[in-house]
Amino acid sequence: MTSTASISTVPMNNGDSLDPQVFASVCAMASLASKAQQPLAKASTEAKNELLIGIAESLVEHAQEIESANELDVQDAFASGMDEGLIDRLRFNIERIASTAQGVRDVAAQPDPIGEVVRGNKMPNGMRLTQVRVPLGVVGMIYEARPNVTVDVASLALKSGNAVLLRGGHAAKRTNAATLKVIGAVIAEHGFDPALVATVDGFGRQGATAMMQARGYIDLLVPRGGAGLIKAVVQQSKVPVIETGSGNVHIYVDASGNLDEAVPIILNAKTQRISVCNSAEKLLVHRDVAERFLPVIAKALALADVVLRVDESTYDIVSGLNNGSGVDGLDMQHAVEEDWDTEYLALKMGVKVVDSMQEAIDHINAHSTGHTEAIIAEDYSAIEEFTSAVDSAVIMVNASTRFTDGGMFGLGAELGISTQKMHARGPMGLQELTTTKWIAYGTGQVRA
Repeated sequence: MTSTASISTVPMNNGDSLDPQVFASVCAMASLASKAQQPLAKASTEAKNELLIGIAESLVEHAQEIESANELDVQDAFASGMDEGLIDRLRFNIERIASTAQGVRDVAAQPDPIGEVVRGNKMPNGMRLTQVRVPLGVVGMIYEARPNVTVDVASLALKSGNAVLLRGGHAAKRTNAATLKVIGAVIAEHGFDPALVATVDGFGRQGATAMMQARGYIDLLVPRGGAGLIKAVVQQSKVPVIETGSGNVHIYVDASGNLDEAVPIILNAKTQRISVCNSAEKLLVHRDVAERFLPVIAKALALADVVLRVDESTYDIVSGLNNGSGVDGLDMQHAVEEDWDTEYLALKMGVKVVDSMQEAIDHINAHSTGHTEAIIAEDYSAIEEFTSAVDSAVIMVNASTRFTDGGMFGLGAELGISTQKMHARGPMGLQELTTTKWIAYGTGQVRA
């Protein structure tokens, strides 16, 4: 799985040794976070909601300061030659700050998962069992150039009774510092310890490495960023990891698909925001509709400045238009094998003609990162087969892949999109930041 221009946030098995003092400092921060988390875990839903509303209001109040810090980060990013898609993720202007603050309010409006009874029963000996949701404890987050994640993670952690340690990366250092200053002040104003939301950014890459080694201090680690970062954390971490995958996202247009409906869906999925993991990267078209549909979608994508990397069948159909002159303004090249595994995060799309839906399913399962796939179809049996056979976290039916998002799914915000199968899969919200404990109520029972 390949991603464009990923920021180097953690060592990539390069032999860097971890400074013992940095490790000790990060473990100490995690210990303080754990101590601060204990009263939060017992706090009422009302108290947590008031804290979140206070954070949302303060973010809006200090939006100009945060935007000014972000402008300096963006200037440095331009000067360093950062990829356009990553710069788009890095931007945190007043409009985006307001949207993120609304996300905090949405998290406050969510049901509190803590204390929820998952299941229970009465044993034959009269003991009463209940399994209830409880916080995870101290959550670590390693991410790249995404200032909104700082706020999203903090709000989800606080509402679910967790503390969080953050490594937000060098590219967003000023933005994250300004944002965390606001959040920390509100936490203190509400009578909680600001150690609940802390950053290891001051330790640079060593801070990220220390987090990965801090087993017993950090309960869960979540990487969020490019494929390189995620792979490094998964491979190197001693702390349990939830893998949030990159998005080599596919759209399959079935022979039964509504082709008029397919065009705006594909355009939205590819171009609405190119730098995010739920944007579409690959288009598979059934051969029965390829000659009718490919010229239409190729023209639409050309108008949107999308570059195509295509198989032979697609190339022959599209290049044969207009007496061999092809589509005006379209940059189309033959795909190489690497294209089918690449998350472009750019105005670029791989296109392939398939002979059957089974071929589409096989191709997706072979090349997908397990994030999101979509089918455009009217045949109910085709839809059922696709949704049951494709092994990804989210399947969209006749809708844009851009809807794979915690906010869109009604979770208020998201920690990330999990592409693994244990504990959490898909958009992670409040429930995914909890574990459970069993409580057994007895009246003096002993085991024979």
